[in-house]
Amino acid sequence: MEFAEVVRRRRMVRNYDPDRPVPPEVVDRLLEHAVRAPSAGFAQGWGFLVLEEPADRERFWAAATPGGGGRERWLAGMRRAPLIVVPHANRSAYLDRYAEPDKGWTDRAEDRWPVPYWYVDTGFAALLMLLTAVDEGLGACFFGIPPQRIGAYREAFGVPAEFHPIGAVTIGYRAPDHRSPSLRRGRRPVDEVVRRGRWS
Repeated sequence: MEFAEVVRRRRMVRNYDPDRPVPPEVVDRLLEHAVRAPSAGFAQGWGFLVLEEPADRERFWAAATPGGGGRERWLAGMRRAPLIVVPHANRSAYLDRYAEPDKGWTDRAEDRWPVPYWYVDTGFAALLMLLTAVDEGLGACFFGIPPQRIGAYREAFGVPAEFHPIGAVTIGYRAPDHRSPSLRRGRRPVDEVVRRGRWS
């Protein structure tokens, strides 16, 4: 598929065919592309939890969704996804990397980072998974884990303290679903969001 077509087709898919697993070689490609994302200082401070087994996915929904079960209408189709990938950001990897001699920030001070690149870079990796899914004929959706559920999620999967989940990605073959009501807002045109030369 041409890249422009991948970008045009990308959307958040919230309903999946539960009877069509994602082939192992496609799962591998999703992850291989994710780790090609840019990262500050080539720190690569990310980690990915891959959930393919039904029991693991059920444990995820029980731990990571409000009410501990994800039964809300908008999640009903998401729960059918045969694959969940949880991207995690590791702040320490960046602080350590920039304390190395070629960077020279020996104090590891977080205030040197007005933008936390550990989240930005892990977000880049998640976007590459979303685009790869489209290229492979799959659907995918990035969504957040509510802050009050992070502890339960960590405990359920033994996630080390230094890794913070930035959200989760469901992936699978699309099934018919409802258009998000948010789409009624329409896409803002380029001329409305772009400034050239100066802001005003």
